Amino acid sequence: MLNGKNHFINFKVHTHYSICEGAIGIKDLADFCKANKIPAIGLSDSFNLCGALEFSETISKVGTQPIIGTQINFKYSEIIGKVPIFAKTNLGYNYLVKLSSKSFLQNNNETPHCSIEDLLNCEDIIILNGGSESLFSNLIKKNKIKELENIAVQLKNTFSDSFYIEIQRHNDEGEREIENALLNLSKKNNIPLIASQEVFYINQDMYEAHDALLCIGEKTYVDEKNRKKYSKQHYLKNINEIKKLYSDIPEALENNFNFPYRFNFKLKKSPPILPSLKISDNRTEDEELSLQSKKGLKNRLENFIFKKNNSKNKTEIQKKYDQRLTHELNIINKMNYAGYFLIVSDYIKWAKRNNIPVGPGRGSGAGSLVAYCLDITDLDPIEFGLIFERFLNPDRISMPDFDIDFCEEKRDLVFQYLKSKYRNGVAHIVTFGKLKARMALRDIGRVLGLPYGHVDRICKMIPFDPSRPLSLQESIDREPRFKIEEKNNPKVKKLIELSLKLEGLNRNLATHAAGVVIAGEKLSEQVPLYKDNDAELLLPSTQFDMHSSENAGLVKFDILGLNTLTLIHKTIQILKNKNINIEISKIPLDDKKIFEMLSTGETTGLFQLESSGVRSALKQMKPNKFEDIIALVALYRPGPMNNISIYNDCKNGLKKPDYIHPSLEKILKPTYGIIIYQEQVMQIAQTLAGFTPGEADILRKAMGKKKRKELEKQEEKFIKGATNNGIKKDIASFIFQKIKPFAEYGFNKSHAAAYALIAYQTAYLKRYYPEDFIAATMSTELSNTDKLREFVEELKRLNIEIIRPDINKCFAGFKSEKNLIYYALSGIKSVGKEAISNVIKERDKNGPFKSINDFVIRVNSKDINKLQLEGLVKAGAFDALENDRHSLLNSIPKLIQTNKSFCEEKASNQNSLFSNNSKDENILFRIDKAKSWTQNEKLLNEFQSIGFYMSDHPLKMFQDYFDKLNVFSFKDFMNSSKQSGYVAGTIMSIQEKKSIKGTPFAIIKFTDLKSEFELFLFSDLLVLNREKLKGANSFILTLLKDTSSNTNSSRRINIKDIKPLDSFIQKPYGNVIIEINGKSNLEELQGLLKENGETKIQIRVKRNSKIYIFSLKNPRKFSFNTFNNIKNKEYVKKISF
Repeated sequence: MLNGKNHFINFKVHTHYSICEGAIGIKDLADFCKANKIPAIGLSDSFNLCGALEFSETISKVGTQPIIGTQINFKYSEIIGKVPIFAKTNLGYNYLVKLSSKSFLQNNNETPHCSIEDLLNCEDIIILNGGSESLFSNLIKKNKIKELENIAVQLKNTFSDSFYIEIQRHNDEGEREIENALLNLSKKNNIPLIASQEVFYINQDMYEAHDALLCIGEKTYVDEKNRKKYSKQHYLKNINEIKKLYSDIPEALENNFNFPYRFNFKLKKSPPILPSLKISDNRTEDEELSLQSKKGLKNRLENFIFKKNNSKNKTEIQKKYDQRLTHELNIINKMNYAGYFLIVSDYIKWAKRNNIPVGPGRGSGAGSLVAYCLDITDLDPIEFGLIFERFLNPDRISMPDFDIDFCEEKRDLVFQYLKSKYRNGVAHIVTFGKLKARMALRDIGRVLGLPYGHVDRICKMIPFDPSRPLSLQESIDREPRFKIEEKNNPKVKKLIELSLKLEGLNRNLATHAAGVVIAGEKLSEQVPLYKDNDAELLLPSTQFDMHSSENAGLVKFDILGLNTLTLIHKTIQILKNKNINIEISKIPLDDKKIFEMLSTGETTGLFQLESSGVRSALKQMKPNKFEDIIALVALYRPGPMNNISIYNDCKNGLKKPDYIHPSLEKILKPTYGIIIYQEQVMQIAQTLAGFTPGEADILRKAMGKKKRKELEKQEEKFIKGATNNGIKKDIASFIFQKIKPFAEYGFNKSHAAAYALIAYQTAYLKRYYPEDFIAATMSTELSNTDKLREFVEELKRLNIEIIRPDINKCFAGFKSEKNLIYYALSGIKSVGKEAISNVIKERDKNGPFKSINDFVIRVNSKDINKLQLEGLVKAGAFDALENDRHSLLNSIPKLIQTNKSFCEEKASNQNSLFSNNSKDENILFRIDKAKSWTQNEKLLNEFQSIGFYMSDHPLKMFQDYFDKLNVFSFKDFMNSSKQSGYVAGTIMSIQEKKSIKGTPFAIIKFTDLKSEFELFLFSDLLVLNREKLKGANSFILTLLKDTSSNTNSSRRINIKDIKPLDSFIQKPYGNVIIEINGKSNLEELQGLLKENGETKIQIRVKRNSKIYIFSLKNPRKFSFNTFNNIKNKEYVKKISF
């Protein structure tokens, strides 16, 4: 008899780490276990162990026993299928890890799998036959009964009672036939039965959403008949349902109830694991670190520190640095972290030796003198007042890591070096693409068969804001258009219903862009590894994400890519080709010209300093020292941003700094009384309350994370320490409360200083070599038309000429000369860099192209295609050869065919009409003439091709009309005394967002004839005009200046109204006065004004010093076209409205 108190053990649970198969979050599963007092539950994800450590930690916290398993593909008799395996002990888990890793690492082009022999060599594991997609089921489906028995007998003989035949009953197709074969197998070979359920979701109402999830993974549609499909029975059933289901095989149920007792293992966290380093002369890692650090300090002193402090006593300087170095080395060695420093130093030194640009540092690691001596960082921590304990101290719970920036284009070379040095001991870290709000809608919209355009429109109702992403439910609550869509279309209602259920689940495996782990040679036996053969990555990835990898004892090394380092490197290379050599690491940090440039706020292209807010802050700050840049990098974030104006006012003598307490003046004087940096919080705790550096770091963390209990404990300690130092208790309490709000937003000075240094380097290059710097910058932004447009505007401001796209003048990339930049042909949409480079090589070798025909017969057919040529034509790159862009565009298919035929003929050495000796060039290729584009059509196509306007501006033709109607440029409006007025602008880009209250607003970038400008459009006007607000559309804006602001630079501008340009210029005017001279052609004028309309027209004629005034009897039509037709007539002197 079965005990009524027994629990059915669901050991075949698929979490969302069973990608696009499992629909269970581990936290949700833990909540279910806690609520239902589940004694044990098992993980059995398909093909991986990604969730093993998270599952073990999370499930055990709610009092449920975690059983760790996985389902790995095995190959037998040319059949591949899953076999579920579970770890009974730690040794068994190690075998699971080996098998899981091997399945991915040793199958380059095949489905990840292992051989049965691999399985037979394992110990301390439990094996099951699996469900409907298992190896056993696949053998049954293929009618390979003999092979089925052979493998069953082998497993029985090897694992004895640790091999079960599992019986699943979900009412899936073919399940009954498989069960009959398995029951016969069990009976014949005396293999124990066990009841199991393949669980994909917690509650049955998740079935439909799970079915859609399967379709996402299989790239099929819900309505498709021949696709993977399960029954509605794959949920967590209650005991009554289970007993009823397996009432005929009680022994299978009994074995299930007893299953947890077979396990004596819980997967736990592990201490950090680093590889053993091979060090010469039998030195220990600690000794090697000390040796390299002292050698590095000597180099830094001689080449940098002494030169900066040439007026000071060298002995005193050396003593200060030696003491700091000894202090740091003691802490590093005490914490067994010497190996970490040596590993990082090794690959950074290798990168620098191999001409791979490396950043000066980032994060708290820049506060280490040892790191500075080992070339890990390029910032002197003593010079900038950086604290080592912010990075490493004995009180830290988790070990820190160095975040190192490398040149984006050469970062892969660092991975290659690590692979060659550590071989199988290095791996990337896996990440998981999730079904976030927009992705869920797109994927489910596709599987439901909704039109792409419709789904895309719905997705765009969710604001794209990575800094503050909204969930789907939050977006629905804030956006009324969702409810309208649901009401109008039942399919949309279903789309949203399913998306809400699947949102947040894992969708796919990917690779962390920067993180690598370095451990021992047998990394694949320490943690499960994964390899995506389609990604062509040099290194495999851990199956654990970053958090689980750290918990498993793996130490992460961040090898980040930073585009700014690439552009600095490119600029230096351009200068080197011009015989100008500069060492960017040795430029002076007190150059007045740099600070003068920064004080103007003209910072386009400067790292960390080019946003409109930073520009405004720079203008007010008027920086004159490097520390100002560090402060601004730290302050320009939500929270501390409000302190920028206080810093600026105190710096410029408009306000007196508040140092809180006299003893803090020395710490706060460099930042004018404001606590900007976390390091200052630590210094205050040490100075005032006698904290050790490690204790001060704990206080800093507590304040930053706002943990109430820890804060109360730290406050008590702070007050006690301060009173021991002679400060009254109420004053100590006041100081603590005063510094607390600053500390919440305090920034890491080490990181700010490192990034301020890169910012300063870009400013230096722009100030002294503007053309070369901007050319290099634009070359790193080839696919970012918004950035390219900004730089074109900046070139205009700097009076640097831009050579527009020209097939005979320009190059594949941006090229600079004195006061000149050639626009990159690869900067045109759809123009590939490699192909256009080959075209340029032909031009450089055999001279400029003389005509379109010449181009056709000279370029290789492999280097041109329809989209590329369309882009070049629309951008005007062929204007010098053929200025009728429309006709040339229509002739592209013919051009390509002619070129292809010519190349084929040339390759076969045949003489034909394509002979180069042909005297009549036109025989080869004739353009099909089409109606020429109007100026507006020409500019629209140019905009589509380049992303902005270069040859002309769509508003230029309206300039005279605007003058008559008092329509300003934005620049002129801002400089005028007018509080409101009309401004014309063409949209370049638009970004819609949501306010904190949930109302929509848009940030729109406009362009006019004089500048670009950015304005906010708020809810009412946005909703009213949303469909019209598209890129390249022109509008007349009614703007209103905010009178509460004092200066134009900081004045807020409100859009009071927005009207499409066409409707504005076509509107009728009440009165128009046309002044003409004595040579008038009244018949012609009568013809131009013959249409009746709503405008009263008055004609004034001056003859013999007399003015004659005529009013036309009937109102006439007078529009922009009428104005344009009349204004340039020789007899028309003036038109007034």
